[in-house]
Amino acid sequence: MKRTRRSKRIKLFLIGGISAGAIAGCSPSGPSSISANNVYTNNYYLPGAGYYHAPFRAFYPIPYNYFDSKTHRYFFGGQWAYAPCESITNISSPTPSAASTAQSVRTDVSRGGFGCTGGHYYGHA
Repeated sequence: MKRTRRSKRIKLFLIGGISAGAIAGCSPSGPSSISANNVYTNNYYLPGAGYYHAPFRAFYPIPYNYFDSKTHRYFFGGQWAYAPCESITNISSPTPSAASTAQSVRTDVSRGGFGCTGGHYYGHA
């Protein structure tokens, strides 16, 4: 039996999705720190930093290739255009500057400080 091109593309897509999920911090609490040494998939969301745009190696407030139905434009890499970005890059490492900025503005980690109980519970008897 002859294999079709379509089935090969589906297999590659599924394998790519599985490996990308294994690479880019899939734990419920997210990665421990954002680093230029780690890789992230397109539209990886980090609370406070936004969505990762793999072809542009940075985080943005709007998802990659988001379509605005009012203006009929697409958002990618910090800009709006009348056509979506067509890049084969769907996984990459952020630039050192982008990683540092994302790490400093993320809202999914506890930074301690005043008002923090350090995780202890002091109940009354």
